[in-house]
Amino acid sequence: MVTYNDRKKMEIVGYLASLFIGIALGLIGGGGSILTVPVLVYLFGLPPITATAYSLFIVGATSLVGAWPKYRKGLVDVKTAVIFGMPSIAAVYATRKFLVPAIPDTIFTIGDFTVGKPTAIMLLFAVMMFAASISMIRKKPCKDCPDDAEIQYNYPLIMLEGVLVGTLTGLVGAGGGFLIIPALVLLTKLSMKKAVGTSLVIIAAKSLLGFTGDVANMPIEWGFLLLVTGLAVLGFYVGNGISGRVSGYKLQKGFGWFVLFMSIYILINELFL
Repeated sequence: MVTYNDRKKMEIVGYLASLFIGIALGLIGGGGSILTVPVLVYLFGLPPITATAYSLFIVGATSLVGAWPKYRKGLVDVKTAVIFGMPSIAAVYATRKFLVPAIPDTIFTIGDFTVGKPTAIMLLFAVMMFAASISMIRKKPCKDCPDDAEIQYNYPLIMLEGVLVGTLTGLVGAGGGFLIIPALVLLTKLSMKKAVGTSLVIIAAKSLLGFTGDVANMPIEWGFLLLVTGLAVLGFYVGNGISGRVSGYKLQKGFGWFVLFMSIYILINELFL
């Protein structure tokens, strides 16, 4: 049984973890938001459906803060952000507004084992965390990153990828940068640096606009949400300020291993504990 004091201690750890989410984003340019839902669920005790909604706002606001300095440095391709972002925004809004409320409370039952909507969302999130961790662990440092080639738009694939990423974002509340960045590099020939900056704009727009699909479906604790968001934004500035003093590649790889262990923990917790 969790006592009142235990709950307060977990909340304090949760606020520190919120700061860490922003620090991770500032240090490695992405990936920190993948921890937002686990923090909200396991440390603050929010239901998974509520946690994915709150995560959209937190991820969107923090990404917006991160996108501004990239934009000022010319590392955001606005046309690409619009082409990729429009179907993604529509997909995440429709997912939060219509698809998530339509998912049945009990999805399937095998003997005594029942998978409900909260469990299914956390399992899907764990799978996304696992995929993100492998991407961060295996990614090699870029020693001689080329400048942008002539930008080419494969419109059907870009729109399909945007819908896919938007739907996943709507379901699990994560930014999906580990899916967006490779898509921008492969489908539009952007350089890695410009793909990162452009992805932050896309994540901010689709997450914040997708969150509006939840406002009518659930009560929002704005005081709590703004506090956690403020800590994540503060963490971003801290991480961004010290990013030039540490190896981004080593940080990304270490963070990838941490996310991998977290994904395994969620799978075990949801399936067996």
